[in-house]
Amino acid sequence: MVPAIAIGRALVARGHDASTIHFVGSARGIEARMVPAAGFSSTLLPGRGIARRLTVDNIGAALGLLGALVKAIVLLGRLRPAVLVAVGGYASAPAVLAAAIWRTPLIVAEQNAVPGLANRMAGRLAKASAVSFEGTPLRRAVMTGNPVRREIVDVDTSPAGKTAACRQLGIPPGASVVMVAGGSLGARRINDATVELARSWAGTPGVCIRHVTGSRDFEAVSNLRPAPVDGGLTYQQVEFEDRMDLLLAAADVAVTRAGASTVAELTVVGIPSVLVPLPGAPGDHQTENARRLSDAGAAVVVPDSELDVERLAAEVDRLLADRAQRDRMREAARRLGRPGAADAVAALAEQYARG
Repeated sequence: MVPAIAIGRALVARGHDASTIHFVGSARGIEARMVPAAGFSSTLLPGRGIARRLTVDNIGAALGLLGALVKAIVLLGRLRPAVLVAVGGYASAPAVLAAAIWRTPLIVAEQNAVPGLANRMAGRLAKASAVSFEGTPLRRAVMTGNPVRREIVDVDTSPAGKTAACRQLGIPPGASVVMVAGGSLGARRINDATVELARSWAGTPGVCIRHVTGSRDFEAVSNLRPAPVDGGLTYQQVEFEDRMDLLLAAADVAVTRAGASTVAELTVVGIPSVLVPLPGAPGDHQTENARRLSDAGAAVVVPDSELDVERLAAEVDRLLADRAQRDRMREAARRLGRPGAADAVAALAEQYARG
């Protein structure tokens, strides 16, 4: 949903009234909260995705999808949009089918190196496919990058910007900052290894670990977090990071999953990273996302099955100790970054919009 909102804001910046931009999302997703907060209207479709295995629950899911399709057809028939931009996910499928019925021009915006099922299907009908990585296998692909939030594009990575961000986050001035984030729910293996690392580094001066645990593991990590040591490690545990722009400005090294929005933000800002792809992600897309950064020299990739406190300590310690290597990784990341991605996708939508 973050890329979709970024595209909407780019359209507004290009002169379109926010009232002319309408979002279609899932009633079970975060769009119910995020879209109104961004100043846009939305329609939430019922139902949920169909599991890729035989299960009785798929009967209800199929009925829900049928209801979503009917609602999408009615919605597009009423709004008659000039163009539909599909960003993948459950709500894309019924919206894309409704667009085909009403002959609405379609643009696909794919965030990952390996397209998801919804966008692979939509790509066959699309006027163009905005992709985030070279070589993404979609028809009529146009390299735009993955849209990120304006506040991420505007992150100040200068020494003064880092100092200001550390002050606002309560991080001691001059500290080497390790940001750890595994997503909104969290990442169990990353969280376990990080809290063990924090305990083993409790007496280490000049280092701050800001650990975004997600909701699922927050209490468990709280029970294991290290006791403060005077002059030692600064350890900050937060459930969610409301000011990711500040954390990215402060960070010297990031330890994260390799989701599309995460890697886009890391490359736009230019953060050396240790990427731990989510195992079992559809099409193993996180591994491919991470490989693209690793091949460019912007990241170190550690398979989830290989991550433990010893491996995490070795990778992070090596990067913190080698400023020249971090600088090379920063530049490599920035070469991959596409800060103008949202505007590029907005321009593509304008190009193919029905007049």
